[in-house]
Amino acid sequence: MFETREAAHACPTGDVVIAQDPASGLVRNIAYEPGILCYDETYQNEQGNSPQFRDHLDQVLAKVTSAFGSRDILEIGCGKGLFVELMRDRGLRARGIDDAYEGHAPYIEKRHFGAAVETCVDAIVLRHVLEHIPDPQGFLHLIAAANGHRGLIYIEVPCFDWIMRNRAWFDVFYEHVNYFRLDDFHRLFGQVNDSGHLFGGQYLYAIADLSSLRTELPASARIDFPADFTRALDSLAEQALAAPLRRRVIWGAAAKGVMFSHFLGHRGVAFDAAVDINPGKQGRYLASSGLRVASPEQVLDGLPPGSDIYVMNSNYLPEVSEAGGNLFRYIPVDKT
Repeated sequence: MFETREAAHACPTGDVVIAQDPASGLVRNIAYEPGILCYDETYQNEQGNSPQFRDHLDQVLAKVTSAFGSRDILEIGCGKGLFVELMRDRGLRARGIDDAYEGHAPYIEKRHFGAAVETCVDAIVLRHVLEHIPDPQGFLHLIAAANGHRGLIYIEVPCFDWIMRNRAWFDVFYEHVNYFRLDDFHRLFGQVNDSGHLFGGQYLYAIADLSSLRTELPASARIDFPADFTRALDSLAEQALAAPLRRRVIWGAAAKGVMFSHFLGHRGVAFDAAVDINPGKQGRYLASSGLRVASPEQVLDGLPPGSDIYVMNSNYLPEVSEAGGNLFRYIPVDKT
């Protein structure tokens, strides 16, 4: 997020070239340059303001509670600390570490997790972190070494099989260096106690034993990337350009909203605003497009009936349509 439209327009950009490593079988962006991104206190990725996402967190919390029980838990990359707080509210002995942490809780370290950190806990939580790490295997081995090659780990990442199957172009973006399939974690670890899918299939999770982390991975099936992966972009742009006078807003100012506004903007489609319920994003601007982010109340009160609301994630469609009522056209981008 950027403080001014000019800064958003001038933001650094990079290429995305998806490829499968022939040795490990893992999928990554081979054009990724780590110096382009900076994860600091201005990085706003908190989704806990959404009732739908809180339902998802409740499901994750149930799995973590069942798997880890009364063990000492460390969440690496805990962000603003929401899930740490949820675990502690459930009675779990949880703490966190993240150099982008903004609060003052004594059980969360505002610190980068690296080789100098010794964890000494019974269980690790790694939610939506591994996809951002340039060397995911190396990072997992770093975690294992820091914890004495013992303990359990809960890993949650976006599901690349879901992305390919649904032609989810909006889930391929620069912040995500890696793209995982469920089979990857069964190859990374010799012992996986539980695994599966969450959040309508968009996420996958694995609970594994750190002592079973492999150095060399078994063979992997070759990915078959769909040739028509971006077909929905052209279709959505054509529909929008056919009604040039209709007002349009984007609901969801996370990575999907950034990608959608960027790609459709390059196809000549203009939007009035982006909506997000996260107060930390409101009043700021989306990268590249420079679209201003506002609260639902600010946008809906002045939006003419019949306007288009592009919902970035259909998991949130019920709460979006409840907020806007039957006055608008709701277009779930991930279902187009």
